[in-house]
Amino acid sequence: MARSRNGRPVTLREVAEASGLSVSAVSMALQDHPRIGRESKERVRRVAAELGYVANSAGRALRARRADAVAVIVPNTSQHVFGHAYFMHVLTGVNDVVIEHDAQLVISTNPDESHGAAAYERVMRSGYVDGAIVTSASIDDPGITRLVASGLPVVLLGRFPHLPEAVSVGVDDRAAERLATEHLIREHGRTDLVHLSGPLDHQTAIDRRDGFLDAVEEAGVSGRVLEGDFSEESGHRLGRVLATTRFDGLVASNDEMAFGAMTELAAAGCRIPDDLVIVGFDDFGLSRVTNPSITTIHVPAESMARLAAEQLFDLVSGSGITGERHAVLPVELVPRGSCGCTARHP
Repeated sequence: MARSRNGRPVTLREVAEASGLSVSAVSMALQDHPRIGRESKERVRRVAAELGYVANSAGRALRARRADAVAVIVPNTSQHVFGHAYFMHVLTGVNDVVIEHDAQLVISTNPDESHGAAAYERVMRSGYVDGAIVTSASIDDPGITRLVASGLPVVLLGRFPHLPEAVSVGVDDRAAERLATEHLIREHGRTDLVHLSGPLDHQTAIDRRDGFLDAVEEAGVSGRVLEGDFSEESGHRLGRVLATTRFDGLVASNDEMAFGAMTELAAAGCRIPDDLVIVGFDDFGLSRVTNPSITTIHVPAESMARLAAEQLFDLVSGSGITGERHAVLPVELVPRGSCGCTARHP
């Protein structure tokens, strides 16, 4: 690959910026894809020649042969991945499609919390996969930007507004958390609510927090936010903090934090749902077996993963994706005992 003035290789993104097109459009133009017009293809080829851009070895290998393998990249440790129900749903959904295509699934994680780029670099250097699905990346993660710019077919699970050219599949987290919060306000008359957010360097956590704030602001009720990290442990920690305060509604960013907080509040003498109503988010299994069961937002994680995998195989084949480039799947509120809905919603 040619070098730019500062010695770095010329990237696909630099060609895209110089030609005024998206990275994905430039990639397709260089592959002579029929979806790209003749004038755009000529402009891209001219700019690429002027900059000295040459596709990297992984890209050449992909065009020359198929590896019949795709990767799921999770920029977290393997202990985090295999210990969380969300990732099990994702892997199940992706693997179903991989099997249908008679391909192999590669899982790339980080060896520890200090090696944030390892999961991406392992895939980009290998040349042994045809494409990748990425999930659970933070908003300031440079690895995901490099991966999208590399030209390797990529589908993102979740919302990544800073990468509008990338194909993505997700849910409307902001609208969903607003729905959950409005349920406690409108159906249960709560006026003093607390939101347990996920880590606010992740778009999912930001969107769910903003949905909560939208709802309390519109209703004119009190609302405050405490930041957690999506773990049950952070729910326990924040629950102990809340046990010394007064409020009447808890909106957690996921069921694990809801359960952790609910356990601590109950131990402190809080009666749920009489004194306090609680709603979680995800519905991956835990919310159905707690006492009381947790009212939550059902996220179709396996369906999201299946669609992401189908979109990825479309990109790998060069046929272009079917459906929306930024697919948003529906969610639903599941009322249960933690908000007092058991009698009305069996």
